Amino acid sequence: MRRSPALVLAGIIAQNGIVTAASTLRGVGPEFVKFYEIKDKFACIGHPHITISPSQVNDNSCDCPDGTDEPGTAACALLDYLSPSQPLPASLSGTTNTTNALPGFWCENKGHIGSYVPFMYVNDGVCDYDLCCDGSEEYGNVGGVKCPNKCAEIGKEWRRVEQERKDNLERANKKRRTMAKESRELRRRVEAKIDTLNGEIKELEAKRDELKVKLDEVERQERFKVVKSEGPGKVGVLAGLAKARVNELRGVLSKVMGERNHLQEKVAELEGILAAFKEEYNPNFNDEGVKKAVRGWEDYTAKKAGESQEQTSEAEILEVTKEDSETSGINWKEFEEDEATDTDILYSFEAYLPGPLRDFLHAKLNALRVWLIENGMLADSGAKGESRLVKAAREAHDAAANELGGKQRALDEQRRDLEKDYGADDIFRYLAGKCISTEAGEYEYELCWMERTSQKSKKGGGSTGMGRFERIDWDEADEEERHDGKGLGRGPRMVLRYENGQGCWNGPNRKTDVWLACAETEELWRISELEKCVYKMEVGTPAVCEEAVEPGQHVKDEL
Repeated sequence: MRRSPALVLAGIIAQNGIVTAASTLRGVGPEFVKFYEIKDKFACIGHPHITISPSQVNDNSCDCPDGTDEPGTAACALLDYLSPSQPLPASLSGTTNTTNALPGFWCENKGHIGSYVPFMYVNDGVCDYDLCCDGSEEYGNVGGVKCPNKCAEIGKEWRRVEQERKDNLERANKKRRTMAKESRELRRRVEAKIDTLNGEIKELEAKRDELKVKLDEVERQERFKVVKSEGPGKVGVLAGLAKARVNELRGVLSKVMGERNHLQEKVAELEGILAAFKEEYNPNFNDEGVKKAVRGWEDYTAKKAGESQEQTSEAEILEVTKEDSETSGINWKEFEEDEATDTDILYSFEAYLPGPLRDFLHAKLNALRVWLIENGMLADSGAKGESRLVKAAREAHDAAANELGGKQRALDEQRRDLEKDYGADDIFRYLAGKCISTEAGEYEYELCWMERTSQKSKKGGGSTGMGRFERIDWDEADEEERHDGKGLGRGPRMVLRYENGQGCWNGPNRKTDVWLACAETEELWRISELEKCVYKMEVGTPAVCEEAVEPGQHVKDEL
Protein backbone atom coordinates (compact mmCIF):
# COMPACT_ATOMS: atom_id res chain seq x y z
CA MET A 1 0.00 0.00 0.00
CA ARG A 2 1.42 3.36 -1.00
CA ARG A 3 0.49 6.58 0.72
CA SER A 4 1.10 10.25 0.00
CA PRO A 5 -0.02 12.44 2.93
CA ALA A 6 0.14 15.58 0.80
CA LEU A 7 -2.37 14.09 -1.64
CA VAL A 8 -4.67 12.97 1.18
CA LEU A 9 -4.57 16.50 2.62
CA ALA A 10 -5.34 17.95 -0.80
CA GLY A 11 -8.31 15.60 -1.00
CA ILE A 12 -9.64 16.66 2.40
CA ILE A 13 -9.34 20.33 1.46
CA ALA A 14 -11.04 19.68 -1.85
CA GLN A 15 -13.90 17.81 -0.21
CA ASN A 16 -14.49 20.21 2.69
CA GLY A 17 -13.62 23.56 1.18
CA ILE A 18 -15.37 23.38 -2.22
CA VAL A 19 -18.86 22.39 -3.23
CA THR A 20 -18.59 18.87 -4.59
CA ALA A 21 -19.96 18.35 -8.04
CA ALA A 22 -19.98 15.28 -10.20
CA SER A 23 -16.98 15.40 -12.51
CA THR A 24 -17.76 15.29 -16.19
CA LEU A 25 -14.36 13.72 -16.79
CA ARG A 26 -12.56 10.85 -15.09
CA GLY A 27 -9.89 11.91 -12.55
CA VAL A 28 -10.99 15.55 -12.20
CA GLY A 29 -11.19 16.82 -8.62
CA PRO A 30 -14.11 19.03 -7.51
CA GLU A 31 -11.96 22.18 -7.32
CA PHE A 32 -10.93 21.75 -10.99
CA VAL A 33 -14.36 21.00 -12.47
CA LYS A 34 -14.84 24.58 -13.66
CA PHE A 35 -11.80 24.27 -15.95
CA TYR A 36 -13.30 21.27 -17.76
CA GLU A 37 -16.65 22.77 -18.68
CA ILE A 38 -15.54 22.37 -22.29
CA LYS A 39 -17.32 24.08 -25.15
CA ASP A 40 -15.43 24.49 -28.39
CA LYS A 41 -11.89 24.49 -27.04
CA PHE A 42 -10.06 23.39 -23.87
CA ALA A 43 -7.51 25.86 -22.47
CA CYS A 44 -4.54 24.40 -20.61
CA ILE A 45 -4.92 25.46 -16.98
CA GLY A 46 -1.35 26.63 -16.48
CA HIS A 47 -1.08 28.06 -19.98
CA PRO A 48 -4.53 29.38 -20.93
CA HIS A 49 -3.23 30.84 -24.19
CA ILE A 50 -2.73 27.24 -25.37
CA THR A 51 -5.98 25.63 -26.49
CA ILE A 52 -6.73 22.13 -27.83
CA SER A 53 -9.71 20.24 -29.12
CA PRO A 54 -12.05 18.69 -26.50
CA SER A 55 -11.38 15.30 -28.07
CA GLN A 56 -7.75 15.57 -26.99
CA VAL A 57 -8.67 15.60 -23.27
CA ASN A 58 -8.04 12.21 -21.62
CA ASP A 59 -6.90 10.71 -24.94
CA ASN A 60 -3.79 9.24 -23.26
CA SER A 61 -1.53 11.75 -25.05
CA CYS A 62 0.11 14.68 -23.23
CA ASP A 63 -0.78 17.81 -25.24
CA CYS A 64 -0.62 20.60 -22.62
CA PRO A 65 2.84 21.48 -21.24
CA ASP A 66 1.44 21.30 -17.70
CA GLY A 67 -0.37 17.98 -18.31
CA THR A 68 -3.84 19.33 -17.48
CA ASP A 69 -5.37 17.73 -20.58
CA GLU A 70 -4.85 14.26 -19.04
CA PRO A 71 -6.52 14.31 -15.57
CA GLY A 72 -7.67 10.69 -15.92
CA THR A 73 -4.64 8.96 -17.44
CA ALA A 74 -0.96 8.44 -16.69
CA ALA A 75 0.17 10.03 -19.95
CA CYS A 76 1.61 13.13 -18.22
CA ALA A 77 2.91 11.35 -15.12
CA LEU A 78 6.55 12.01 -15.94
CA LEU A 79 6.32 15.81 -16.16
CA ASP A 80 8.81 17.22 -13.64
CA TYR A 81 11.73 19.62 -13.33
CA LEU A 82 14.05 17.08 -14.97
CA SER A 83 12.17 17.06 -18.27
CA PRO A 84 14.29 18.20 -21.22
CA SER A 85 13.86 21.85 -22.16
CA GLN A 86 11.91 22.53 -25.34
CA PRO A 87 11.22 25.89 -27.01
CA LEU A 88 7.69 27.06 -26.23
CA PRO A 89 6.98 30.64 -27.38
CA ALA A 90 4.84 32.76 -25.06
CA SER A 91 4.93 30.16 -22.23
CA LEU A 92 5.34 31.39 -18.67
CA SER A 93 8.62 29.57 -18.22
CA GLY A 94 9.82 29.76 -21.81
CA THR A 95 9.99 25.94 -21.95
CA THR A 96 7.91 22.85 -21.27
CA ASN A 97 10.18 22.10 -18.35
CA THR A 98 7.35 22.38 -15.77
CA THR A 99 5.47 20.28 -13.24
CA ASN A 100 1.97 18.98 -13.63
CA ALA A 101 -0.59 21.58 -12.58
CA LEU A 102 -2.94 18.89 -11.21
CA PRO A 103 -2.21 17.22 -7.84
CA GLY A 104 -3.11 13.79 -9.19
CA PHE A 105 -5.92 11.47 -10.25
CA TRP A 106 -9.07 12.21 -8.22
CA CYS A 107 -10.76 9.28 -6.45
CA GLU A 108 -14.18 10.28 -5.17
CA ASN A 109 -14.25 7.49 -2.54
CA LYS A 110 -17.95 7.72 -1.63
CA GLY A 111 -18.46 6.64 1.96
CA HIS A 112 -14.95 7.74 2.88
CA ILE A 113 -12.69 10.72 2.09
CA GLY A 114 -11.91 11.71 -1.47
CA SER A 115 -8.21 11.68 -2.32
CA TYR A 116 -5.72 12.27 -5.08
CA VAL A 117 -3.55 9.42 -6.38
CA PRO A 118 -0.23 10.15 -8.13
CA PHE A 119 -0.68 9.84 -11.89
CA MET A 120 1.99 7.13 -12.07
CA TYR A 121 -0.31 4.89 -9.97
CA VAL A 122 -3.11 5.05 -12.56
CA ASN A 123 -3.59 1.71 -14.34
CA ASP A 124 -0.34 0.31 -12.95
CA GLY A 125 -1.97 -3.00 -11.95
CA VAL A 126 -1.89 -2.24 -8.17
CA CYS A 127 -4.96 -1.49 -6.04
CA ASP A 128 -4.04 1.57 -3.96
CA TYR A 129 -6.77 1.25 -1.32
CA ASP A 130 -5.00 3.53 1.15
CA LEU A 131 -5.65 6.44 -1.24
CA CYS A 132 -8.27 5.21 -3.64
CA CYS A 133 -10.62 2.88 -1.79
CA ASP A 134 -13.16 2.85 -4.66
CA GLY A 135 -10.57 1.30 -7.03
CA SER A 136 -11.33 3.88 -9.75
CA GLU A 137 -7.65 4.42 -10.57
CA GLU A 138 -7.52 0.90 -12.09
CA TYR A 139 -10.36 1.37 -14.54
CA GLY A 140 -8.31 -0.10 -17.39
CA ASN A 141 -8.07 -3.57 -15.74
CA VAL A 142 -4.41 -3.74 -16.72
CA GLY A 143 -3.15 -7.29 -16.46
CA GLY A 144 -6.65 -8.41 -15.52
CA VAL A 145 -6.48 -6.54 -12.21
CA LYS A 146 -9.87 -5.42 -10.89
CA CYS A 147 -10.14 -3.28 -7.76
CA PRO A 148 -13.60 -3.60 -6.19
CA ASN A 149 -14.96 -0.65 -4.20
CA LYS A 150 -14.07 -1.09 -0.52
CA CYS A 151 -14.89 2.42 0.70
CA ALA A 152 -17.73 1.21 2.92
CA GLU A 153 -15.62 -0.99 5.19
CA ILE A 154 -12.50 1.19 4.93
CA GLY A 155 -14.50 4.33 5.75
CA LYS A 156 -16.18 2.61 8.69
CA GLU A 157 -12.86 1.48 10.14
CA TRP A 158 -11.32 4.91 9.52
CA ARG A 159 -14.19 6.62 11.34
CA ARG A 160 -13.79 4.19 14.27
CA VAL A 161 -10.05 4.86 14.50
CA GLU A 162 -10.59 8.60 14.09
CA GLN A 163 -13.17 8.62 16.88
CA GLU A 164 -10.82 6.64 19.10
CA ARG A 165 -8.04 9.09 18.28
CA LYS A 166 -10.27 12.05 19.19
CA ASP A 167 -11.32 10.37 22.44
CA ASN A 168 -7.66 9.72 23.32
CA LEU A 169 -6.79 13.30 22.48
CA GLU A 170 -9.60 14.60 24.68
CA ARG A 171 -8.47 12.44 27.60
CA ALA A 172 -4.88 13.57 27.06
CA ASN A 173 -5.97 17.23 27.00
CA LYS A 174 -7.98 16.69 30.17
CA LYS A 175 -4.90 15.19 31.84
CA ARG A 176 -2.82 18.13 30.66
CA ARG A 177 -5.30 20.62 32.13
CA THR A 178 -4.99 18.80 35.46
CA MET A 179 -1.17 18.85 35.17
CA ALA A 180 -1.22 22.58 34.36
CA LYS A 181 -3.41 23.27 37.40
CA GLU A 182 -1.07 21.27 39.66
CA SER A 183 1.95 23.04 38.14
CA ARG A 184 0.43 26.45 38.88
CA GLU A 185 -0.16 25.38 42.46
CA LEU A 186 3.44 24.16 42.78
CA ARG A 187 4.70 27.48 41.42
CA ARG A 188 2.45 29.35 43.85
CA ARG A 189 3.97 27.34 46.71
CA VAL A 190 7.48 28.27 45.59
CA GLU A 191 6.49 31.95 45.44
CA ALA A 192 4.88 31.70 48.89
CA LYS A 193 8.01 29.98 50.21
CA ILE A 194 10.15 32.82 48.86
CA ASP A 195 7.94 35.41 50.59
CA THR A 196 8.14 33.44 53.85
CA LEU A 197 11.91 33.12 53.62
CA ASN A 198 12.29 36.84 52.93
CA GLY A 199 10.34 37.62 56.10
CA GLU A 200 12.30 35.11 58.17
CA ILE A 201 15.61 36.45 56.84
CA LYS A 202 14.72 40.00 57.85
CA GLU A 203 13.88 38.82 61.37
CA LEU A 204 17.06 36.76 61.61
CA GLU A 205 19.20 39.65 60.37
CA ALA A 206 17.77 41.86 63.11
CA LYS A 207 18.27 39.09 65.68
CA ARG A 208 21.86 38.49 64.53
CA ASP A 209 22.70 42.20 64.74
CA GLU A 210 21.14 42.42 68.19
CA LEU A 211 23.11 39.42 69.42
CA LYS A 212 26.30 40.87 67.93
CA VAL A 213 25.79 44.02 69.96
CA LYS A 214 25.24 41.94 73.10
CA LEU A 215 28.34 39.85 72.37
CA ASP A 216 30.50 42.94 71.93
CA GLU A 217 29.18 44.38 75.17
CA VAL A 218 29.76 41.15 77.13
CA GLU A 219 33.27 40.82 75.71
CA ARG A 220 33.99 44.42 76.71
CA GLN A 221 32.73 43.84 80.25
CA GLU A 222 34.41 40.47 80.72
CA ARG A 223 37.60 41.28 78.88
CA PHE A 224 39.72 42.28 81.86
CA LYS A 225 38.13 40.31 84.64
CA VAL A 226 40.46 37.94 86.46
CA VAL A 227 39.40 34.50 85.27
CA LYS A 228 40.12 31.40 87.33
CA SER A 229 42.65 29.17 85.63
CA GLU A 230 42.06 25.58 84.61
CA GLY A 231 43.39 24.35 87.92
CA PRO A 232 45.79 25.14 90.76
CA GLY A 233 49.42 25.33 89.76
CA LYS A 234 51.11 23.23 87.12
CA VAL A 235 48.56 20.40 87.38
CA GLY A 236 45.77 22.70 86.24
CA VAL A 237 47.84 24.04 83.35
CA LEU A 238 48.81 20.53 82.32
CA ALA A 239 45.18 19.38 82.50
CA GLY A 240 44.12 22.26 80.27
CA LEU A 241 46.81 21.50 77.71
CA ALA A 242 46.02 17.78 77.75
CA LYS A 243 42.31 18.41 77.27
CA ALA A 244 42.94 20.71 74.31
CA ARG A 245 45.30 18.17 72.73
CA VAL A 246 42.82 15.29 73.19
CA ASN A 247 40.03 17.31 71.60
CA GLU A 248 42.31 18.24 68.71
CA LEU A 249 43.27 14.59 68.09
CA ARG A 250 39.65 13.52 68.35
CA GLY A 251 38.71 16.07 65.68
CA VAL A 252 41.50 14.88 63.37
CA LEU A 253 40.39 11.26 63.85
CA SER A 254 36.81 12.11 62.93
CA LYS A 255 38.01 13.90 59.79
CA VAL A 256 40.21 10.94 58.80
CA MET A 257 37.27 8.57 59.30
CA GLY A 258 35.09 10.72 57.06
CA GLU A 259 37.76 10.72 54.34
CA ARG A 260 38.17 6.94 54.69
CA ASN A 261 34.44 6.34 54.25
CA HIS A 262 34.38 8.63 51.20
CA LEU A 263 37.31 6.78 49.61
CA GLN A 264 35.70 3.41 50.35
CA GLU A 265 32.57 4.54 48.50
CA LYS A 266 34.66 5.68 45.52
CA VAL A 267 36.55 2.35 45.45
CA ALA A 268 33.27 0.42 45.60
CA GLU A 269 31.86 2.51 42.74
CA LEU A 270 34.98 1.97 40.59
CA GLU A 271 34.99 -1.77 41.33
CA GLY A 272 31.35 -1.93 40.22
CA ILE A 273 32.16 -0.15 36.97
CA LEU A 274 35.13 -2.42 36.22
CA ALA A 275 33.15 -5.55 37.14
CA ALA A 276 30.37 -4.53 34.75
CA PHE A 277 32.96 -3.72 32.08
CA LYS A 278 34.50 -7.18 32.42
CA GLU A 279 31.10 -8.86 32.11
CA GLU A 280 29.93 -6.82 29.12
CA TYR A 281 33.03 -6.37 26.95
CA ASN A 282 33.33 -8.34 23.73
CA PRO A 283 36.29 -10.77 24.05
CA ASN A 284 36.32 -11.18 20.26
CA PHE A 285 37.05 -7.49 19.78
CA ASN A 286 40.79 -7.25 19.23
CA ASP A 287 41.61 -4.23 21.38
CA GLU A 288 44.81 -4.73 23.40
CA GLY A 289 43.97 -1.83 25.67
CA VAL A 290 40.63 -3.39 26.63
CA LYS A 291 42.18 -6.84 27.16
CA LYS A 292 44.96 -5.38 29.29
CA ALA A 293 42.39 -3.57 31.45
CA VAL A 294 40.39 -6.79 31.92
CA ARG A 295 43.52 -8.76 32.90
CA GLY A 296 44.48 -6.06 35.35
CA TRP A 297 41.02 -6.25 36.94
CA GLU A 298 41.25 -10.03 37.23
CA ASP A 299 44.67 -9.75 38.93
CA TYR A 300 43.28 -7.13 41.29
CA THR A 301 40.28 -9.26 42.32
CA ALA A 302 42.49 -12.34 42.82
CA LYS A 303 44.91 -10.40 44.98
CA LYS A 304 42.06 -8.84 46.96
CA ALA A 305 40.47 -12.26 47.59
CA GLY A 306 43.76 -13.56 49.04
CA GLU A 307 44.22 -10.67 51.45
CA SER A 308 43.10 -10.91 55.04
CA GLN A 309 43.09 -7.61 56.86
CA GLU A 310 41.99 -6.88 60.35
CA GLN A 311 40.04 -3.65 60.37
CA THR A 312 39.11 -1.59 63.35
CA SER A 313 35.37 -1.85 63.96
CA GLU A 314 33.11 1.18 63.64
CA ALA A 315 32.01 0.72 67.26
CA GLU A 316 35.57 1.03 68.52
CA ILE A 317 36.14 4.19 66.51
CA LEU A 318 32.86 5.74 67.67
CA GLU A 319 33.77 4.95 71.28
CA VAL A 320 37.09 6.78 70.89
CA THR A 321 35.50 9.83 69.25
CA LYS A 322 32.87 10.28 71.97
CA GLU A 323 33.08 13.48 73.98
CA ASP A 324 34.71 13.13 77.41
CA SER A 325 32.27 12.99 80.31
CA GLU A 326 31.83 11.52 83.75
CA THR A 327 30.84 8.15 82.22
CA SER A 328 33.18 7.91 79.20
CA GLY A 329 36.74 8.99 78.44
CA ILE A 330 38.38 11.37 80.92
CA ASN A 331 36.46 13.24 83.60
CA TRP A 332 38.24 16.59 83.36
CA LYS A 333 36.19 18.05 86.19
CA GLU A 334 38.28 16.08 88.64
CA PHE A 335 41.29 18.19 87.59
CA GLU A 336 39.44 21.50 87.17
CA GLU A 337 37.34 21.78 90.33
CA ASP A 338 39.31 22.26 93.52
CA GLU A 339 37.97 23.64 96.78
CA ALA A 340 39.41 26.89 98.01
CA THR A 341 41.67 26.71 101.07
CA ASP A 342 41.71 28.96 104.13
CA THR A 343 44.94 30.46 102.89
CA ASP A 344 43.29 31.47 99.62
CA ILE A 345 40.56 33.24 101.53
CA LEU A 346 43.05 34.85 103.89
CA TYR A 347 45.02 36.40 101.06
CA SER A 348 41.97 37.36 99.04
CA PHE A 349 41.28 40.95 99.99
CA GLU A 350 37.93 40.91 98.20
CA ALA A 351 36.71 38.08 100.40
CA TYR A 352 36.68 40.44 103.40
CA LEU A 353 34.52 43.04 101.66
CA PRO A 354 30.72 43.16 101.73
CA GLY A 355 29.05 41.94 98.53
CA PRO A 356 27.71 45.31 97.31
CA LEU A 357 31.04 47.03 97.95
CA ARG A 358 32.95 44.21 96.18
CA ASP A 359 30.71 44.51 93.09
CA PHE A 360 31.09 48.30 93.12
CA LEU A 361 34.88 48.08 93.25
CA HIS A 362 34.92 45.41 90.48
CA ALA A 363 32.88 47.59 88.15
CA LYS A 364 35.01 50.68 88.77
CA LEU A 365 38.32 48.81 88.38
CA ASN A 366 37.17 47.10 85.16
CA ALA A 367 35.97 50.39 83.70
CA LEU A 368 39.29 52.00 84.60
CA ARG A 369 41.27 49.11 82.98
CA VAL A 370 39.22 49.32 79.78
CA TRP A 371 39.71 53.09 79.59
CA LEU A 372 43.45 52.83 80.19
CA ILE A 373 43.94 50.04 77.61
CA GLU A 374 41.75 51.69 74.97
CA ASN A 375 43.74 54.89 75.35
CA GLY A 376 47.10 53.10 75.12
CA MET A 377 48.21 53.75 78.69
CA LEU A 378 48.06 50.11 79.85
CA ALA A 379 49.14 46.91 78.09
CA ASP A 380 46.39 44.41 77.27
CA SER A 381 47.39 41.26 79.08
CA GLY A 382 44.03 39.65 78.32
CA ALA A 383 42.44 36.74 80.07
CA LYS A 384 43.72 33.19 79.92
CA GLY A 385 40.26 31.85 79.11
CA GLU A 386 36.80 32.85 77.89
CA SER A 387 34.12 33.32 80.53
CA ARG A 388 30.83 31.45 80.41
CA LEU A 389 28.97 34.68 79.68
CA VAL A 390 31.12 35.41 76.64
CA LYS A 391 30.88 31.81 75.47
CA ALA A 392 27.08 31.79 75.78
CA ALA A 393 26.78 35.13 73.97
CA ARG A 394 29.09 33.94 71.19
CA GLU A 395 27.18 30.65 70.77
CA ALA A 396 23.87 32.53 70.58
CA HIS A 397 25.28 34.88 67.93
CA ASP A 398 26.85 32.04 65.91
CA ALA A 399 23.61 30.03 66.03
CA ALA A 400 21.63 33.00 64.70
CA ALA A 401 24.25 33.60 61.97
CA ASN A 402 24.20 29.92 60.92
CA GLU A 403 20.40 29.85 60.81
CA LEU A 404 20.45 33.03 58.71
CA GLY A 405 22.94 31.44 56.29
CA GLY A 406 20.74 28.37 55.92
CA LYS A 407 17.68 30.50 55.16
CA GLN A 408 19.62 32.53 52.58
CA ARG A 409 20.78 29.34 50.83
CA ALA A 410 17.22 28.03 50.80
CA LEU A 411 16.04 31.35 49.33
CA ASP A 412 18.65 31.18 46.55
CA GLU A 413 17.58 27.63 45.74
CA GLN A 414 13.89 28.60 45.55
CA ARG A 415 14.68 31.58 43.32
CA ARG A 416 16.70 29.41 40.94
CA ASP A 417 13.80 26.97 40.79
CA LEU A 418 11.38 29.80 40.01
CA GLU A 419 13.61 31.06 37.17
CA LYS A 420 14.08 27.58 35.68
CA ASP A 421 12.35 26.88 32.34
CA TYR A 422 9.60 24.32 32.93
CA GLY A 423 7.91 24.86 29.57
CA ALA A 424 4.55 26.46 28.77
CA ASP A 425 2.28 26.73 31.84
CA ASP A 426 5.23 25.45 33.92
CA ILE A 427 3.88 22.04 32.86
CA PHE A 428 7.07 20.10 33.60
CA ARG A 429 7.07 21.34 37.19
CA TYR A 430 4.40 18.68 37.76
CA LEU A 431 6.64 15.96 36.29
CA ALA A 432 9.97 17.11 37.77
CA GLY A 433 11.72 14.28 39.62
CA LYS A 434 9.33 11.56 38.40
CA CYS A 435 10.85 8.73 36.37
CA ILE A 436 9.74 6.33 33.62
CA SER A 437 11.68 3.42 32.15
CA THR A 438 11.66 0.78 29.45
CA GLU A 439 13.75 -2.22 28.44
CA ALA A 440 15.53 -2.42 25.10
CA GLY A 441 18.02 -5.10 24.21
CA GLU A 442 20.38 -5.84 27.09
CA TYR A 443 19.64 -2.63 28.96
CA GLU A 444 16.97 -0.90 30.98
CA TYR A 445 16.71 2.80 30.19
CA GLU A 446 15.33 5.41 32.57
CA LEU A 447 14.20 9.00 32.10
CA CYS A 448 13.82 11.22 35.16
CA TRP A 449 12.01 14.38 34.11
CA MET A 450 14.12 17.56 34.31
CA GLU A 451 16.92 15.65 36.05
CA ARG A 452 18.77 12.83 34.24
CA THR A 453 18.73 9.87 31.85
CA SER A 454 20.50 6.58 32.54
CA GLN A 455 20.95 2.99 31.42
CA LYS A 456 21.55 -0.16 33.43
CA SER A 457 22.56 -3.60 32.23
CA LYS A 458 20.10 -6.42 32.89
CA LYS A 459 23.09 -8.53 33.94
CA GLY A 460 23.66 -6.28 36.95
CA GLY A 461 26.19 -3.64 37.82
CA GLY A 462 25.87 0.07 38.34
CA SER A 463 23.81 2.61 36.45
CA THR A 464 25.44 4.64 33.65
CA GLY A 465 24.53 8.32 33.36
CA MET A 466 23.42 9.28 29.84
CA GLY A 467 23.07 12.99 30.54
CA ARG A 468 21.72 15.62 32.90
CA PHE A 469 18.94 18.00 31.93
CA GLU A 470 20.18 21.19 30.26
CA ARG A 471 17.35 22.91 28.37
CA ILE A 472 14.07 22.69 26.45
CA ASP A 473 14.43 22.87 22.68
CA TRP A 474 12.40 22.33 19.47
CA ASP A 475 13.21 20.29 16.37
CA GLU A 476 11.46 19.06 13.25
CA ALA A 477 10.20 15.46 13.19
CA ASP A 478 9.70 13.62 9.92
CA GLU A 479 8.34 10.13 10.55
CA GLU A 480 5.45 8.09 9.22
CA GLU A 481 2.33 8.05 11.39
CA ARG A 482 2.00 4.86 13.44
CA HIS A 483 -1.30 2.98 13.69
CA ASP A 484 -0.95 2.69 17.47
CA GLY A 485 -0.38 6.44 17.79
CA LYS A 486 2.94 5.92 19.58
CA GLY A 487 5.13 7.95 17.27
CA LEU A 488 6.45 11.44 16.62
CA GLY A 489 4.80 11.95 13.23
CA ARG A 490 5.70 15.05 11.27
CA GLY A 491 6.10 18.64 12.36
CA PRO A 492 7.82 20.63 15.11
CA ARG A 493 8.28 18.65 18.33
CA MET A 494 9.57 19.60 21.76
CA VAL A 495 12.97 18.10 22.62
CA LEU A 496 14.50 17.93 26.08
CA ARG A 497 18.31 18.06 25.90
CA TYR A 498 20.22 15.95 28.43
CA GLU A 499 23.99 16.45 28.19
CA ASN A 500 27.31 15.84 29.99
CA GLY A 501 26.61 12.23 30.89
CA GLN A 502 29.20 9.60 31.75
CA GLY A 503 32.04 9.38 29.24
CA CYS A 504 32.09 6.54 26.70
CA TRP A 505 35.07 4.23 26.34
CA ASN A 506 37.45 6.11 24.03
CA GLY A 507 34.59 8.48 23.17
CA PRO A 508 32.75 11.65 24.21
CA ASN A 509 30.42 12.14 27.14
CA ARG A 510 27.02 10.60 26.64
CA LYS A 511 24.02 12.80 25.84
CA THR A 512 20.34 12.15 25.16
CA ASP A 513 17.72 13.99 23.10
CA VAL A 514 14.25 13.27 24.50
CA TRP A 515 11.65 13.81 21.75
CA LEU A 516 8.12 14.35 23.05
CA ALA A 517 4.75 13.64 21.46
CA CYS A 518 1.19 13.83 22.76
CA ALA A 519 -0.08 10.77 24.65
CA GLU A 520 -2.58 10.01 27.38
CA THR A 521 0.08 8.85 29.85
CA GLU A 522 3.84 9.21 30.33
CA GLU A 523 5.49 6.38 28.41
CA LEU A 524 8.99 5.79 27.04
CA TRP A 525 8.24 4.29 23.61
CA ARG A 526 11.60 3.74 21.96
CA ILE A 527 15.30 4.49 22.34
CA SER A 528 18.01 4.44 19.69
CA GLU A 529 21.69 5.36 19.43
CA LEU A 530 21.97 7.82 16.54
CA GLU A 531 25.76 7.87 16.73
CA LYS A 532 28.37 6.88 19.27
CA CYS A 533 27.16 7.89 22.74
CA VAL A 534 24.34 10.07 21.33
CA TYR A 535 20.91 8.66 22.16
CA LYS A 536 17.36 9.47 21.09
CA MET A 537 14.36 8.73 23.31
CA GLU A 538 10.82 8.92 21.94
CA VAL A 539 8.41 9.64 24.76
CA GLY A 540 4.68 10.18 25.00
CA THR A 541 3.24 12.60 27.56
CA PRO A 542 0.13 14.78 27.99
CA ALA A 543 2.47 17.69 28.74
CA VAL A 544 2.87 18.52 25.02
CA CYS A 545 -0.76 18.00 23.97
CA GLU A 546 -2.78 20.88 22.56
CA GLU A 547 -6.39 21.71 23.23
CA ALA A 548 -8.98 20.06 20.94
CA VAL A 549 -10.57 22.43 18.41
CA GLU A 550 -13.78 22.51 16.46
CA PRO A 551 -13.90 20.75 13.06
CA GLY A 552 -12.52 22.90 10.31
CA GLN A 553 -9.99 24.67 12.54
CA HIS A 554 -6.30 23.90 12.31
CA VAL A 555 -4.70 21.82 15.04
CA LYS A 556 -1.26 20.29 15.21
CA ASP A 557 -2.11 16.61 15.51
CA GLU A 558 0.42 14.90 17.75
CA LEU A 559 -1.51 11.88 18.95
